[in-house]
Amino acid sequence: MAYDKFNILTSTGVPLPIENVDTDQIIPARFLKATERIGFGDNLFRDWRYNPDNSPKKDFVLNDPTYSGKILIGGKNFGSGSSREHAAWSVYDYGFRAVVSSFFADIFRNNCLNVGVLPVQVSEGFLDKIFTAITANPKTELEIDLQAQTITLKSTGEKESFDINFYKKNNMLNGFDDIDYLQSIKGEIEEFAEHLPL
Repeated sequence: MAYDKFNILTSTGVPLPIENVDTDQIIPARFLKATERIGFGDNLFRDWRYNPDNSPKKDFVLNDPTYSGKILIGGKNFGSGSSREHAAWSVYDYGFRAVVSSFFADIFRNNCLNVGVLPVQVSEGFLDKIFTAITANPKTELEIDLQAQTITLKSTGEKESFDINFYKKNNMLNGFDDIDYLQSIKGEIEEFAEHLPL
């Protein structure tokens, strides 16, 4: 399944300054029955977003019209817990294209990269600056440049670099998943196979 190409993303952000957000909070286990990667955004942070009677919790950030955008800003240790792929699916399906944190659980990070969500790890100091800026002005924009591997707080011009696996970076720049990548080098694979000894 191909995804939108990711090059430069400029967007406002949704602040979630909570540490140790685990995958069961991102998408509760009772919503893992589906196998297609669609519809999970409706239940992103389900137990934090809704009361038992399904009415929205007004004090949760996703229900606050003050904040919007394609970038989710989370606290330290985002995506810990179980390895469920559905957590990344729900983040993407909701409409986020990037998650910013000062630390990601490795499996969650890789699951995000597999579905077109860019995990951007920054220093704790820079994360604090982002939270402060967005709280002061929800219209504050961030610019994430995947090619340059930088994130910029546009209101001040401050920026940091972030790391990403070269293969995953190339896939995101091209909108590829793993199958798309193999298809893109099909000719090279066939040429290599022709020269293998029988």
